[in-house]
Amino acid sequence: MSAVTLHDVDELRDLYRELILDHARSPRHFGKLDGATHTAEGINPLCGDKLRLYMRLDDDNIEDASFEGSGCAISVASASLLTDMIIGLPVPQALEFFATVTARLTGRQAGSDDATPPELDKIRALDGVREFPSRVKCATLAWHALNSAIHGESAPVSTE
Repeated sequence: MSAVTLHDVDELRDLYRELILDHARSPRHFGKLDGATHTAEGINPLCGDKLRLYMRLDDDNIEDASFEGSGCAISVASASLLTDMIIGLPVPQALEFFATVTARLTGRQAGSDDATPPELDKIRALDGVREFPSRVKCATLAWHALNSAIHGESAPVSTE
């Protein structure tokens, strides 16, 4: 087995950067979801990010999800990645993803690569925000909105 080189790490960072830009430029599941059973609003006053997350739950599964709003590239990309990941998930697994992603991005998760399930590989694209605390709030906004929507909380989620 060969050692990972600095060149390999740079290529991986470039790949992740491209993934973020792709989701920011062409967000998946963008727009209001008709028939949503759960919604939550998220606001990041520091960066100006505003989003509304929509979900349609059937029993204990997320049948569909979307979001609308505006924000920086990291906020939009994170919301796009979130909706891609949660559609079709059971609610308990979505809540586990919320806990894992927010812990990972805030640096509260030890052994972050080992503790992240393979289903969340794409979220590694946001790892760079850990070096910039103000950007962590951008990346976690949609995830906090997910938690709020699932729990039926009516007050907007704020990262402040």
